[in-house]
Amino acid sequence: MRLFLVPIALSLLLAACAPEDMTIEGLETFTVTQGHKEGRLSYPTNPPTGGEHNPAWQNCGVYDTQIAKENAVHSLEHGAVWITYDPNLPQDQVQKIRDLVKGRAFTLVSPYVFGALEKPIYAVAWGVRVGVETADDKRLDKFIRKYMQGPQTPEKGASCAGAIGNPIQ
Repeated sequence: MRLFLVPIALSLLLAACAPEDMTIEGLETFTVTQGHKEGRLSYPTNPPTGGEHNPAWQNCGVYDTQIAKENAVHSLEHGAVWITYDPNLPQDQVQKIRDLVKGRAFTLVSPYVFGALEKPIYAVAWGVRVGVETADDKRLDKFIRKYMQGPQTPEKGASCAGAIGNPIQ
């Protein structure tokens, strides 16, 4: 009887140790350029996923007002994940996003006021993004875990503090 349990226990152990599937349904990828440029810039996507950006980055953290997309893009270059949302998103959804990023150093959270968003919430990193309908969507956490300081980061290890902005969290 005990020999019968060994294969079952072994298969359960192997299943528990299997790497997590980090596939993110609906992920969009983009080829983006790099470079510093002063002033207001235009981007081909809303929200932007990279490209030329202002020389100063946005300090990572949570903001309750808009942040300059040109500074946010610079933070993406440093490995930040930007969770941006429609300013009309219900407050309970905004709070769930804030709770999700608590304790995660390379994250930005802010409302997005630079044009209509196709989805109410976007998670953005350098060259990649995913749009979701609610803050409960498990893809947000998976996106942060996969792309915060991820392999797509052009300037991995660069700071996400000491520049522009005073986050509330």
